[in-house]
Formats: sequence, structure tokens, C-alpha cells
Amino acid sequence: MKWTINGHVREAEVDFRTSLLDLLREHFQLSGTKKGCNQGACGACTVLLDGQRINACLALAVQVQGRDIMTVEGLAEGDALHPIQAAFVEHDGFQCGYCTPGQICSAVGLAEEFERGLPSAVTKDLVASDIEPSHDELRERMSGNLCRCGAYNGIVAAVADSLGREVRR
Repeated sequence: MKWTINGHVREAEVDFRTSLLDLLREHFQLSGTKKGCNQGACGACTVLLDGQRINACLALAVQVQGRDIMTVEGLAEGDALHPIQAAFVEHDGFQCGYCTPGQICSAVGLAEEFERGLPSAVTKDLVASDIEPSHDELRERMSGNLCRCGAYNGIVAAVADSLGREVRR
């Protein structure tokens, strides 16, 4: 079977019940994607599938063959961090770091959602093409990613900074 992961075609023979998370970690040694709850509740395993964020623990590896999978390892360009990675460092958007890869992948997906004008549960104007990334909007969109350390203020500041916006309360 073949997958495109971080821009590279990778091959492996896996059981059809293997999750995308286990494929990444156990077969391709991409340990940035973390196994947290393994039930889709914590977001530690968030990756991008064709640019949209998903929980890798809930997707079967066989389901995502032929699609573009991006993990946190694939975001940087050589030694240059992705802007969202750099913003997490600048704004102390992590403490222990366990949830950080999922948080970063989720933030990359969130930025793309804003570009497409996709509303969230707290978007006031559902037909607006330019949604303001307010404090509440960012927190709602990142709510699928839990941080047991409580680094949420730094995470929201990092996401806002990477979007080039100042967050208003």
C-alpha cells in the first residue's frame, strides 16, 4: 500500500485495521503525531489530510491512501520553522510539549478554514466571507485540541500572531 506523507510517497504492508496514527508512528517512525486518548477526544494526533485537520486515531490507514497527509514533521522548510511553529515558540504556546504537534497542525488547518471563510459555532455572521479571528473564534476552533498543562493563552496568542492579527476579547 502507498501513502503520500509530508510530500513523499511511502509504502508499507499493514493490517486493514491499522489506524493512520499507528501507521505514522509504528511503520514510518513519525513520532511527532502523539497518541493521547485514541478516541478522537484530545486532538494530540491531529494531522492534515488534503489540508484539512483530522484526528489520525479515527482514520484507517487504508482509507487515506492516495491523499496528501501532512504531519508536524513536514511543516518546516529545511531549518526554517513554519510560521505557526515559530509563533508557538515566540508566545510560549506549550509547556510539556506533548499536545504541541497536534495543536500546530490544527492551527495550520484553522488558518486554511479562515481563508476559505468557513464559519464556526461562534461565528456571528454565517455568510461573511471575511471572518474576524476573535479570541472566542480562535478558542472555539482550537477546542478539539486539549492541553493538560493549560498553555491556552500562549496557544491563542501564537495562532493569532501567525494569522497576522491581534486578538480582541
